[in-house]
Amino acid sequence: MLARSVSEVPVGHYAYEPKWDGFRCIVFRDGDEVELGSRNGRPLTRYFPEVVDAVRARLPERCVADGELVVTGPAGLEFDLLSQRIHPAASRVNLLAESTPAELVLWDLLALGDRDLREEPFSFRRGELERILAGGPPAGVHLTPLTREAAVAEDWFARFEGAGLDGVVAKDLDLRYLEDQRVMYKVKHERTAEFVVGGFRWYKADRTAVGSLMLGLYDDGALMHVGVIGAFPAAQRRALVEVLAPYVIETGSGVSEPAGEVDSAGGGESGGRGESGGGGGNWSASSPAGRRRACISRRSPGRSTSPRTGSPASKAPGWTASWPRTWIFVTS
Repeated sequence: MLARSVSEVPVGHYAYEPKWDGFRCIVFRDGDEVELGSRNGRPLTRYFPEVVDAVRARLPERCVADGELVVTGPAGLEFDLLSQRIHPAASRVNLLAESTPAELVLWDLLALGDRDLREEPFSFRRGELERILAGGPPAGVHLTPLTREAAVAEDWFARFEGAGLDGVVAKDLDLRYLEDQRVMYKVKHERTAEFVVGGFRWYKADRTAVGSLMLGLYDDGALMHVGVIGAFPAAQRRALVEVLAPYVIETGSGVSEPAGEVDSAGGGESGGRGESGGGGGNWSASSPAGRRRACISRRSPGRSTSPRTGSPASKAPGWTASWPRTWIFVTS
């Protein structure tokens, strides 16, 4: 179940919740077996062993729930630290589970025991979720706050931005759980910034379309990778191929368009801030990898700030890794 963007908090027969800045997560438990999955069906279980333990401790033996994985720090939510939790090495996964543990914030209950709750109204599902989480310490699994007052939701929207909350979500109290449909409403904080387009990934479902664009900012003349964006309509994905074609670099073999990495998330809503995280860093045209890639900038290099933290890009957490080597880079 998805949300569509609106410019203001809607007023009516709604429940309002904070919009958490983390990884969307569907939780399946059947006895000791626990599976964590992303909104796009990607498995997350192996990356968050501490959350698996928390689910076993806090949720009923047979249930399906919907929520968000988050990592918190002294200043609030830490999306960059959460992104670093997606790592291929088991030793690194276990180390990060200890040093930057994730927690699960739940907001919906899809099934309980043998009962499918998706046809029940949201108000009923919320009541059941409150019941199963009542009592005892949170122990890594939390119930998201909820209000039925639009004025309270507007206060949350304004007051908790500094803590990393992404905005506010409104849900009709009678709403059934409808997979892959945008039947909720979200009001998000909007900020604008100018970025360098440093490269792109192909769309997973169509190798003639762009899946996502790599974005960068300059810091004292060094180009720093700050993330990706992939929420494009299908027609625009194909049009971007022609827009970027003149800037694709030539390799030493003379191939004018080297094979790019497939965007396995398919762009979409998670493309800008998805589970792949997106490390940061700089590159040098004189380095072995740099000889195969360059960048395009619409402005002169200068000191830039992080769009997330307001701090110099080179000092932002999680931005110290190198640019992903398999992405196509473009040049002017």
